[in-house]
Amino acid sequence: MANCFVGDVQGCYDDLRRLLDMAGFDPAHDTLWLAGDLVARGPDSLAVLRYAHSLGERAVCILGNHDLHLLAVAEGVAPLKKKDRLHDLMEAPDRDALLDWLRHRPLLAESEHPTRPVLMVHAGLPPSWDVATARRCAREVETLLRGDQYSWLLHHMYGDQPDAWHEGLLGIERYRYIINSFTRMRFCHLDGRLDFKCKLGPDESTPGLRPWFELRTRRDEDPILVFGHWAALMGNTGRDHIKALDTGCVWGNSLTLWRQEDDALFSTPCPAYAR
Repeated sequence: MANCFVGDVQGCYDDLRRLLDMAGFDPAHDTLWLAGDLVARGPDSLAVLRYAHSLGERAVCILGNHDLHLLAVAEGVAPLKKKDRLHDLMEAPDRDALLDWLRHRPLLAESEHPTRPVLMVHAGLPPSWDVATARRCAREVETLLRGDQYSWLLHHMYGDQPDAWHEGLLGIERYRYIINSFTRMRFCHLDGRLDFKCKLGPDESTPGLRPWFELRTRRDEDPILVFGHWAALMGNTGRDHIKALDTGCVWGNSLTLWRQEDDALFSTPCPAYAR
Protein backbone atom coordinates (compact mmCIF):
# COMPACT_ATOMS: atom_id res chain seq x y z
CA MET A 1 0.00 0.00 0.00
CA ALA A 2 1.51 3.30 -1.11
CA ASN A 3 0.63 6.98 -0.76
CA CYS A 4 1.34 8.82 -4.02
CA PHE A 5 1.38 12.63 -3.95
CA VAL A 6 1.05 14.58 -7.22
CA GLY A 7 1.37 18.30 -7.87
CA ASP A 8 -0.90 20.53 -9.95
CA VAL A 9 -2.51 18.44 -12.70
CA GLN A 10 -4.52 21.34 -14.19
CA GLY A 11 -6.49 19.12 -16.55
CA CYS A 12 -3.49 17.19 -17.92
CA TYR A 13 -5.25 13.84 -17.68
CA ASP A 14 -3.10 11.76 -20.05
CA ASP A 15 0.06 12.90 -18.27
CA LEU A 16 -1.43 12.01 -14.89
CA ARG A 17 -2.29 8.48 -16.01
CA ARG A 18 1.15 8.02 -17.57
CA LEU A 19 2.81 9.19 -14.36
CA LEU A 20 0.70 6.84 -12.23
CA ASP A 21 1.69 3.93 -14.48
CA MET A 22 5.36 4.87 -14.07
CA ALA A 23 4.98 4.76 -10.30
CA GLY A 24 3.07 1.48 -10.35
CA PHE A 25 -0.02 3.05 -8.78
CA ASP A 26 -2.66 0.43 -7.97
CA PRO A 27 -6.06 1.95 -7.11
CA ALA A 28 -7.06 -1.27 -5.39
CA HIS A 29 -4.42 -0.77 -2.72
CA ASP A 30 -2.74 2.65 -3.07
CA THR A 31 -3.97 6.17 -2.36
CA LEU A 32 -3.60 9.12 -4.73
CA TRP A 33 -3.09 12.52 -3.12
CA LEU A 34 -3.68 15.51 -5.42
CA ALA A 35 -2.33 18.84 -4.17
CA GLY A 36 -5.03 21.08 -5.66
CA ASP A 37 -5.59 22.72 -9.04
CA LEU A 38 -7.04 19.60 -10.57
CA VAL A 39 -8.53 21.76 -13.32
CA ALA A 40 -7.97 24.77 -15.52
CA ARG A 41 -5.49 25.17 -18.37
CA GLY A 42 -4.80 21.62 -19.51
CA PRO A 43 -6.78 19.81 -22.22
CA ASP A 44 -9.09 17.57 -20.15
CA SER A 45 -10.17 18.88 -16.75
CA LEU A 46 -13.39 16.90 -17.07
CA ALA A 47 -11.49 13.59 -17.29
CA VAL A 48 -9.31 14.52 -14.30
CA LEU A 49 -12.35 15.23 -12.13
CA ARG A 50 -14.12 12.10 -13.27
CA TYR A 51 -11.07 9.96 -12.55
CA ALA A 52 -10.44 11.45 -9.10
CA HIS A 53 -14.12 11.10 -8.25
CA SER A 54 -14.16 7.48 -9.44
CA LEU A 55 -11.37 6.53 -7.03
CA GLY A 56 -13.59 7.22 -4.02
CA GLU A 57 -11.63 6.99 -0.78
CA ARG A 58 -8.50 6.06 -2.76
CA ALA A 59 -8.18 9.71 -3.82
CA VAL A 60 -7.48 12.56 -1.41
CA CYS A 61 -7.86 15.86 -3.24
CA ILE A 62 -7.54 19.35 -1.80
CA LEU A 63 -8.75 22.65 -3.23
CA GLY A 64 -6.46 24.98 -5.12
CA ASN A 65 -7.12 28.49 -6.40
CA HIS A 66 -8.18 27.23 -9.83
CA ASP A 67 -10.61 24.76 -8.29
CA LEU A 68 -12.19 27.50 -6.20
CA HIS A 69 -12.40 29.74 -9.26
CA LEU A 70 -14.19 26.97 -11.16
CA LEU A 71 -16.75 26.75 -8.37
CA ALA A 72 -17.18 30.54 -8.50
CA VAL A 73 -17.71 30.41 -12.28
CA ALA A 74 -20.35 27.71 -11.89
CA GLU A 75 -22.06 29.82 -9.24
CA GLY A 76 -22.16 32.86 -11.56
CA VAL A 77 -19.71 34.82 -9.44
CA ALA A 78 -16.88 35.14 -11.97
CA PRO A 79 -16.25 34.61 -15.70
CA LEU A 80 -14.01 31.93 -17.11
CA LYS A 81 -10.43 33.07 -17.54
CA LYS A 82 -9.18 33.34 -21.12
CA LYS A 83 -6.57 30.60 -20.67
CA ASP A 84 -8.90 28.14 -18.93
CA ARG A 85 -10.15 25.20 -20.98
CA LEU A 86 -13.24 24.29 -19.01
CA HIS A 87 -16.10 24.48 -21.52
CA ASP A 88 -16.44 20.68 -21.85
CA LEU A 89 -16.63 20.39 -18.08
CA MET A 90 -19.20 23.18 -17.79
CA GLU A 91 -21.42 21.47 -20.36
CA ALA A 92 -20.99 17.88 -19.12
CA PRO A 93 -24.11 15.97 -18.03
CA ASP A 94 -22.44 15.06 -14.73
CA ARG A 95 -21.16 18.60 -14.13
CA ASP A 96 -23.31 19.30 -11.07
CA ALA A 97 -22.36 16.04 -9.36
CA LEU A 98 -18.65 16.64 -10.01
CA LEU A 99 -18.76 20.23 -8.78
CA ASP A 100 -20.68 19.22 -5.66
CA TRP A 101 -18.01 16.61 -4.99
CA LEU A 102 -15.30 19.23 -5.59
CA ARG A 103 -16.73 21.75 -3.14
CA HIS A 104 -16.65 19.11 -0.43
CA ARG A 105 -12.89 18.65 -0.81
CA PRO A 106 -10.71 20.01 2.04
CA LEU A 107 -8.13 22.80 2.08
CA LEU A 108 -5.76 20.68 4.15
CA ALA A 109 -5.30 16.91 4.28
CA GLU A 110 -3.05 14.66 6.36
CA SER A 111 -1.53 11.24 5.91
CA GLU A 112 -1.32 9.47 9.26
CA HIS A 113 1.77 7.45 8.44
CA PRO A 114 3.13 5.87 11.66
CA THR A 115 6.67 7.22 11.21
CA ARG A 116 6.43 9.93 8.54
CA PRO A 117 3.15 11.86 8.82
CA VAL A 118 2.43 14.25 5.95
CA LEU A 119 0.37 17.42 5.72
CA MET A 120 -0.72 18.52 2.24
CA VAL A 121 -1.88 22.01 1.23
CA HIS A 122 -2.06 23.71 -2.14
CA ALA A 123 0.05 26.85 -1.67
CA GLY A 124 1.53 26.79 1.83
CA LEU A 125 1.18 27.74 5.47
CA PRO A 126 1.74 31.30 6.74
CA PRO A 127 4.87 31.68 8.90
CA SER A 128 2.78 32.59 11.96
CA TRP A 129 0.63 29.44 11.87
CA ASP A 130 1.46 26.24 13.68
CA VAL A 131 -0.15 23.02 12.48
CA ALA A 132 -2.99 23.22 14.99
CA THR A 133 -3.92 26.70 13.76
CA ALA A 134 -3.79 25.53 10.15
CA ARG A 135 -6.13 22.64 10.90
CA ARG A 136 -8.59 24.88 12.71
CA CYS A 137 -8.59 27.52 9.98
CA ALA A 138 -9.06 24.95 7.24
CA ARG A 139 -12.05 23.46 8.98
CA GLU A 140 -13.66 26.91 9.37
CA VAL A 141 -13.65 27.59 5.63
CA GLU A 142 -14.50 23.99 4.67
CA THR A 143 -17.64 24.21 6.81
CA LEU A 144 -18.75 27.31 4.89
CA LEU A 145 -18.02 25.75 1.50
CA ARG A 146 -20.13 22.73 2.39
CA GLY A 147 -22.99 24.68 3.97
CA ASP A 148 -25.66 27.29 3.30
CA GLN A 149 -23.11 30.13 3.09
CA TYR A 150 -21.35 28.56 0.11
CA SER A 151 -22.50 31.13 -2.45
CA TRP A 152 -21.89 34.06 -0.10
CA LEU A 153 -18.31 32.93 0.48
CA LEU A 154 -17.57 32.56 -3.24
CA HIS A 155 -19.00 36.03 -3.90
CA HIS A 156 -16.68 37.62 -1.32
CA MET A 157 -13.49 35.53 -1.39
CA TYR A 158 -11.63 37.55 -4.06
CA GLY A 159 -9.14 40.19 -2.93
CA ASP A 160 -5.64 40.60 -1.50
CA GLN A 161 -6.58 42.01 1.89
CA PRO A 162 -6.08 41.46 4.73
CA ASP A 163 -2.45 40.42 4.25
CA ALA A 164 -1.57 39.88 7.93
CA TRP A 165 -2.93 37.34 10.38
CA HIS A 166 -4.21 37.85 13.87
CA GLU A 167 -6.75 35.82 15.81
CA GLY A 168 -9.05 38.83 16.03
CA LEU A 169 -9.86 38.70 12.32
CA LEU A 170 -13.58 38.12 11.87
CA GLY A 171 -16.03 37.38 9.10
CA ILE A 172 -15.05 37.57 5.46
CA GLU A 173 -11.68 39.17 6.24
CA ARG A 174 -10.74 36.12 8.27
CA TYR A 175 -12.03 33.68 5.65
CA ARG A 176 -10.34 35.54 2.78
CA TYR A 177 -6.99 35.47 4.57
CA ILE A 178 -7.36 31.73 5.19
CA ILE A 179 -8.30 31.01 1.56
CA ASN A 180 -5.47 33.16 0.22
CA SER A 181 -2.93 31.49 2.49
CA PHE A 182 -3.94 27.97 1.56
CA THR A 183 -4.42 28.55 -2.18
CA ARG A 184 -2.50 31.65 -3.42
CA MET A 185 0.52 32.36 -1.23
CA ARG A 186 4.10 32.30 -2.53
CA PHE A 187 6.14 35.12 -1.06
CA CYS A 188 5.87 36.91 2.27
CA HIS A 189 7.33 40.19 3.46
CA LEU A 190 9.92 39.84 6.19
CA ASP A 191 7.28 40.69 8.79
CA GLY A 192 5.11 37.80 7.58
CA ARG A 193 2.60 39.79 5.52
CA LEU A 194 1.47 37.99 2.37
CA ASP A 195 2.49 39.23 -1.07
CA PHE A 196 0.51 38.35 -4.20
CA LYS A 197 2.27 40.46 -6.83
CA CYS A 198 5.49 38.48 -7.27
CA LYS A 199 5.16 35.10 -9.03
CA LEU A 200 8.81 34.57 -9.90
CA GLY A 201 11.26 32.06 -8.48
CA PRO A 202 13.03 32.75 -5.16
CA ASP A 203 16.21 33.93 -6.89
CA GLU A 204 14.27 36.46 -8.98
CA SER A 205 12.11 38.05 -6.30
CA THR A 206 12.18 41.68 -5.32
CA PRO A 207 14.09 42.77 -2.17
CA GLY A 208 12.19 42.37 1.08
CA LEU A 209 10.35 39.24 0.00
CA ARG A 210 11.09 35.66 1.02
CA PRO A 211 9.40 32.37 0.16
CA TRP A 212 6.86 31.55 2.85
CA PHE A 213 8.70 28.32 3.78
CA GLU A 214 11.94 30.20 4.47
CA LEU A 215 10.17 32.24 7.15
CA ARG A 216 8.65 29.26 8.94
CA THR A 217 10.35 28.01 12.08
CA ARG A 218 10.53 24.23 12.01
CA ARG A 219 9.01 22.54 15.04
CA ASP A 220 9.99 19.03 16.11
CA GLU A 221 6.41 17.86 15.89
CA ASP A 222 5.87 19.20 12.37
CA PRO A 223 4.94 16.65 9.71
CA ILE A 224 6.42 16.59 6.23
CA LEU A 225 4.75 19.42 4.33
CA VAL A 226 3.69 18.83 0.72
CA PHE A 227 2.39 21.61 -1.53
CA GLY A 228 1.94 22.60 -5.18
CA HIS A 229 0.99 25.95 -6.76
CA TRP A 230 4.48 27.37 -7.35
CA ALA A 231 5.78 26.04 -10.66
CA ALA A 232 8.76 28.41 -10.69
CA LEU A 233 10.30 26.45 -7.82
CA MET A 234 10.56 23.38 -10.06
CA GLY A 235 10.35 21.20 -6.96
CA ASN A 236 13.22 22.81 -5.07
CA THR A 237 12.74 24.23 -1.58
CA GLY A 238 16.15 23.30 -0.16
CA ARG A 239 14.37 21.51 2.69
CA ASP A 240 13.86 17.77 2.94
CA HIS A 241 10.75 18.17 5.10
CA ILE A 242 9.03 20.63 2.71
CA LYS A 243 8.28 19.16 -0.72
CA ALA A 244 7.16 21.26 -3.68
CA LEU A 245 5.37 19.15 -6.28
CA ASP A 246 4.22 21.65 -8.91
CA THR A 247 6.82 21.32 -11.66
CA GLY A 248 4.89 23.11 -14.37
CA CYS A 249 3.20 20.37 -16.38
CA VAL A 250 0.77 22.78 -17.99
CA TRP A 251 3.68 25.07 -18.94
CA GLY A 252 5.46 22.32 -20.87
CA ASN A 253 7.78 21.15 -18.09
CA SER A 254 6.81 18.02 -16.15
CA LEU A 255 4.33 16.39 -13.80
CA THR A 256 5.82 15.01 -10.59
CA LEU A 257 4.81 12.32 -8.10
CA TRP A 258 6.34 11.67 -4.69
CA ARG A 259 5.80 8.25 -3.12
CA GLN A 260 5.83 8.58 0.64
CA GLU A 261 6.82 5.09 1.69
CA ASP A 262 10.21 4.95 -0.05
CA ASP A 263 10.74 8.69 -0.69
CA ALA A 264 10.82 8.02 -4.45
CA LEU A 265 10.22 10.75 -7.04
CA PHE A 266 8.73 10.11 -10.46
CA SER A 267 8.43 12.67 -13.23
CA THR A 268 7.04 12.67 -16.74
CA PRO A 269 7.84 15.40 -19.29
CA CYS A 270 4.93 17.35 -20.73
CA PRO A 271 6.35 19.08 -23.82
CA ALA A 272 2.97 19.24 -25.55
CA TYR A 273 1.98 22.18 -23.37
CA ALA A 274 5.07 24.33 -23.93
CA ARG A 275 4.10 28.00 -24.24
